[in-house]
Amino acid sequence: MNGLQDVYRVNMALLTDLYQLTMAQGYWKLGKADEEAVFHLYFRKAPFAGGYTIAAGLGYVMDYLSSLRFTSDDVAYLATLTGNDGKPLFQQDFLDALLNMSFACDVDAIPEGTAVFPNEPLVRVSGPILQCQIVESLLLNIVNFQTLIATKAARITQVAGDEPVLEFGLRRAQGIDGALAASRAAYIGGVAATSNVLAGKLFGIPVKGTHAHSWVMSFDTEMQAFEGYAQAIPNNCVFLVDTYDTLEGVRNAIAIGQKLQETGHRMVGIRLDSGDLAYLSIETRKLLDEAGFEDAQIVASNDLDENIIENLKHQGARINVWGVGTRLVTADSQPALGGVYKLGAIRSRKDDAWQMRIKLSEQAVKTSIPGMQQVRRFFSDQGWIGDMIYDQAVLGPPDSGHTTTIIDPGDATRMKQVPAGSAYEDLLVPIFRQGRCVYDRPALADIRQRTQQQLKALHPTIRRLLNPHEYPVGLEPRLHGLRMDMMFDAHGITLSER
Repeated sequence: MNGLQDVYRVNMALLTDLYQLTMAQGYWKLGKADEEAVFHLYFRKAPFAGGYTIAAGLGYVMDYLSSLRFTSDDVAYLATLTGNDGKPLFQQDFLDALLNMSFACDVDAIPEGTAVFPNEPLVRVSGPILQCQIVESLLLNIVNFQTLIATKAARITQVAGDEPVLEFGLRRAQGIDGALAASRAAYIGGVAATSNVLAGKLFGIPVKGTHAHSWVMSFDTEMQAFEGYAQAIPNNCVFLVDTYDTLEGVRNAIAIGQKLQETGHRMVGIRLDSGDLAYLSIETRKLLDEAGFEDAQIVASNDLDENIIENLKHQGARINVWGVGTRLVTADSQPALGGVYKLGAIRSRKDDAWQMRIKLSEQAVKTSIPGMQQVRRFFSDQGWIGDMIYDQAVLGPPDSGHTTTIIDPGDATRMKQVPAGSAYEDLLVPIFRQGRCVYDRPALADIRQRTQQQLKALHPTIRRLLNPHEYPVGLEPRLHGLRMDMMFDAHGITLSER
């Protein structure tokens, strides 16, 4: 599987926000650059008002971090930037330090294709605070977008069921990388193929496609167009039938399909791209079956998403394959995931004790969780019990030999007990150690399969589109207590006042 360098062939170090570099110079100038820090990348609310989210983007993150370095051209550009006094924004000694920097952080992450939930860290970065800070923006850019699209694709493919979904979004995607990253993420989420040929080459995704309306319009008649396509590419005949009159187009496709049979080929099917897809697919199925093309597929497209597909299925639509473009690759109903990257702990040197950090807010949902977080997923023979966020550095994991409780970080009155001896899996796994990649990257097809397995493990009420059940995620009790203490202390509230 290829990655970022195959797409852009340029260094990515400057793909960051300026304030990451101004903070980096601040750390460097104040002697804090090598202080140890722990940052967590997470989101606060599941997208699309859904009950789950599918983690994606780690492959791109690995490519980025593996090649992270500042070139002489990068620092030469930074040297041209000025402050409001017209003088250089960055000191030359700092730029020299960037030029000599080697990535040295530890990175842990939840594998792609895993079902994840609000407040759970998808990526944890620990190491020199200067380096942790520099990578923030691009990590958020990658993980936010690909996780969003993988989740949208999972929702669409779950509704489609056994009927394959094809991703047709290249021409409507948000730029080149929006198209490529969306194709990759959509495949992780469950689509069967893409129309994007470069994505097929780079990522090994199956590619599918046939002809457009312009092909039909370039001939004097629709029949001539279908016949010409059958002569040119007899082993890929899915005829687009709605250029003029849809049902007449189906009859013309059947006529050419019968000629194809005489040459030893078989018409694959027809595509509907406009009109009443439920009615037209039902009538088309009748025509195809009556003509002996029971195996011919009916492909449907035209601004589809999970809600429209679900509605069409309820209407009895006879559609075998769903082509989804704009509303998938642009995540039409929610343009961004809203993931954040927050500091959880810091220490001056490796041998020092970690000092917990918390970010407060007037909105409870925006108050961060301190510590070096890990996510433990508990399960039984009946399925998943719930996820616990615990501190790995100071408080340590919960005692699995005793019944424990997970406490909702947004509402302490909401709790769930986990029975003693419950089986569990810690979700964050090592990706980099001191800047060296230690993770055996799975094939994209295996990541896609992981998504399917994870979705099957979720209770159907969590997967439903409308008003899904909320999967239990909470803090380990000691971490909850520490967080509350830090909140009270920050507000100057004493023990007697609590």
